[in-house]
Amino acid sequence: MIPFLDLKAINQQYQAELKEACARVIDSGWYIMGKELEAFEKEFASYCGSSKAIGVANGLDALILTFRAWKELGKLKDGDEVIVPANTYIASILAISENKLIPVLVEPDPATFNLTAKNIAKSITPKTKVILPVHLYGQISPMEEIMQLAKQHKLLVLEDCAQAHGAMIEGKKAGTWGDAGAFSFYPGKNLGALGDAGAVTTDDEELIDVISALRNYGSHEKYKNKYKGVNSRLDEIQAAMLRVKLQHLDRETEIRKQVALKYLQGINNPLLVLPEISNSEGHVWHLFVIKTPKREQLSKYLSENGVQSLIHYPTPPHKQLAYKELQDISYPIAETIHDQVLSIPLSSTISEVEIEIVINILNSFK
Repeated sequence: MIPFLDLKAINQQYQAELKEACARVIDSGWYIMGKELEAFEKEFASYCGSSKAIGVANGLDALILTFRAWKELGKLKDGDEVIVPANTYIASILAISENKLIPVLVEPDPATFNLTAKNIAKSITPKTKVILPVHLYGQISPMEEIMQLAKQHKLLVLEDCAQAHGAMIEGKKAGTWGDAGAFSFYPGKNLGALGDAGAVTTDDEELIDVISALRNYGSHEKYKNKYKGVNSRLDEIQAAMLRVKLQHLDRETEIRKQVALKYLQGINNPLLVLPEISNSEGHVWHLFVIKTPKREQLSKYLSENGVQSLIHYPTPPHKQLAYKELQDISYPIAETIHDQVLSIPLSSTISEVEIEIVINILNSFK
């Protein structure tokens, strides 16, 4: 079976470095909020091109705490609206409702799966305060147009960069276009920890100050709590693991791009719709997602022929029981995407032979 993603193989490439980093943390005797986190925050901020990165426990918390910080700063209040793509993973919506804000779901571009400025503009109301573009599957949203629209309407922009580490538009990376960027380092991400981890990138010193306290019980100084915070700290072991893997991220991204190019050039089955990209630097290929109205048959066919595939995501947020208040609204583009998408194997360790096998099996599907 060709695995969808072989995390063991990916991490074995750096086994010696990862073990050395782990030993370094163990020997230090300092396991939370120490030198490894401080170093990773500086290195990741430098990689992204932001003035600061703040490590948190996971990608969801990166979103939640940014919204929460804006509320503490008086930039948001209960009931304010946040524009978000209707086809995103539910975490994007959870972060909004967790802060007593209102998610306004907007149809994506059916070709890129991302928000467009045109569709966003149609949904702006006097209550709109934030745009949350999600760089889905690794392709950065059209941030130039989105930022122009946000500036026109005086809106905050929080980029959901969970799948887009290193994606760029004209050299400017995801996480540095908006007022802040939220990243996940879940193990399966392009930059993946060996557990849960996340970060916020921003140039806003006030935002940095508030999030830094919120993640640590609302405290900058031990036993002095300025906010009703939470415990959402990126621990030293994961920070050390991420420092190792960050050094290899660009190399792995280039491999992903080459695999994607081979798929784009080799897959020619008219039953399958391939991803569309605007430019090569704008997509880091977290996932290679095809569309077909015969998804169930294709998934079964791939499995029978030794290829593992996954669905990202089978059910849109507004059809989940958790958001039953949204179930009466129809989003036909998003619903079609969720009904037809299928992700095929793509990683930095997939072999040339495996790539050819996947291409041939897809082309033989009827």
